[in-house]
Amino acid sequence: MSITDTNPADPSAPLEPLPGHSSRGRLERVLRRGEFAVTTELNPPDSADPQEVYERAAIFEGWVDGINAVDASGANCHMSSVGICALLTRMGYAPILQIACRDKNRIAIQGDILGASAMGVQNILCLTGDGVQCGDQPGAKPVFDLDCMSLLETARTMRDESKFLSGRKITTPPHVFLGAAINPFAPPYDFRPMRLKKKIEAGAQFVQSQYCYDVPMFVEYMKRVRDMGLHEQCYILCGVGPLASARTAKWMRSNVPGVHIPDHIIARLEGAADQKKEGKQ
Repeated sequence: MSITDTNPADPSAPLEPLPGHSSRGRLERVLRRGEFAVTTELNPPDSADPQEVYERAAIFEGWVDGINAVDASGANCHMSSVGICALLTRMGYAPILQIACRDKNRIAIQGDILGASAMGVQNILCLTGDGVQCGDQPGAKPVFDLDCMSLLETARTMRDESKFLSGRKITTPPHVFLGAAINPFAPPYDFRPMRLKKKIEAGAQFVQSQYCYDVPMFVEYMKRVRDMGLHEQCYILCGVGPLASARTAKWMRSNVPGVHIPDHIIARLEGAADQKKEGKQ
């Protein structure tokens, strides 16, 4: 598809959301049909060259139902998530726009939601965002006008009630499928299912977990989630990812916010003849 193609981003998408659907997007359709959905994350370039985005996205062609466009994760600056989504929709991919509350106030965020929907973005992942002290520009001024919960409520209000937070009318509301992140591996563990409940009440229709390297801990989390009936109120996608080496695993555990890698996983990698191969298993 040419980057100047003006056809809908997803040619198979209905012109309007199907009955009971919030968006026209593939991810929502796949999940509502009860099928196994796969999303991925595109590593954003430190570049203004769109070709870098196209080349990275091409790896996922035919394999995924949504591509996460990250919003300065780890509080490090890269190409913006809105810019990446614009490029992805132009090429017919199904992006998931990540919005972090760290860098924008409610005025800018509401404008981005409308702009993204106008570009064909069907999915939004609402995040509070990592603190600026995590990144390479710790002197930046954080905003945090909203948090994940209030961002979900804002996007839901814009979609379902066709109005801004000020009460002003939106003539054409954004048709978006709303998501959030979960981290079953961070204390306090007993509070994590309740936090998911609050996100669902705020508007989350799907959630993506942090990388899961501790399966027993995730099983215990899901047991509590099922006991609360939350698995029937929200689609839950478990995060998985390969580990290139024990050294990489140690670095991620120490430097990537929200990542939990047990000692036995690192020991398993250290004892493997081929750490990269073992890290994929």
